[in-house]
Amino acid sequence: MNDTAPGGEPFDDPGPDGFDDTADDLGTGLLEESLRQAAAILDPVPAELRRLAVEAFALHDLDARIAELTFDSVVDAIPVRGAADPPRMLTFRADEVTVDVEVSAQGLMGQVLPPQRARVEVLSGPQRAVPVDADDMGRFTSDTPPAGPFALRLRTGGRVVVTEWLRA
Repeated sequence: MNDTAPGGEPFDDPGPDGFDDTADDLGTGLLEESLRQAAAILDPVPAELRRLAVEAFALHDLDARIAELTFDSVVDAIPVRGAADPPRMLTFRADEVTVDVEVSAQGLMGQVLPPQRARVEVLSGPQRAVPVDADDMGRFTSDTPPAGPFALRLRTGGRVVVTEWLRA
């Protein structure tokens, strides 16, 4: 069998499956890069979305404990007759730390149990985290009601606790 092309050039030696793997890898790499460039030009990632992604990654804290939602008045409570827009009551728990939160149109109010000082950040979508301080009794308030998905990040002593994300 002749291993040269009609012009006298030698053929590349195919791999064990009969295909030239190096040419395929090179072609796939070029195709992938071309598609990346086309997507960047035709459908770029919005700057705000890129900023949010970077901030979300920055929120990743390996030492943070995730506080599980143990009570949600929307799901677990019996509706009160005559209450047009009752506040939403939430309880989160992570190990020995419990956070009770009341969310209303006026903002949110909560308490860290056992009572202790804490720095509480209200994380809410594209807005910056709103920090509030819990007093000696663990009580905190925020006049800014969360809009859309939100979570709380508590810093108590050397511990970081982050609640699950919920819709306001």
